[in-house]
Amino acid sequence: MENGAVYNETTEPEAKVPRRRPLGCTLRHLWGWRLPPKVLQAVFSFVAVVCEEIVEDCSNCSGLYFFEFISCSAFLLSLLILCVYCTDMYESLGKDKVQKL
Repeated sequence: MENGAVYNETTEPEAKVPRRRPLGCTLRHLWGWRLPPKVLQAVFSFVAVVCEEIVEDCSNCSGLYFFEFISCSAFLLSLLILCVYCTDMYESLGKDKVQKL
C-alpha cells in the first residue's frame, strides 16, 4: 500500500515571520508635507533649550524660567509626537487614541 493516495499532509508550511525594522520605524503615518514641519519643530525647540541654557547671568529671571519651561515642554512633546507617528506605537495605541492624545 502506498500512503500517498490515502494520507495527505495535514500541517501547513510555516509562515515567514514579517521582517521588522529597527525600533519599528516607519514613515507610513507621517509622510509628505507633515514630516518636515514636525522635524523642524523638534529642532527649533531643542535650539531654544540650548540657547536658554547658554544664558549665565540675568537680572530678572522669571521670564527666562518661563521660556525654559515652554521650550523644554515643546521639545519633549514634539519628540513624543514623532515617536508615536514614526514607530509601531501608532498601531498599538489605535488611531482614535492617538487623535485624542
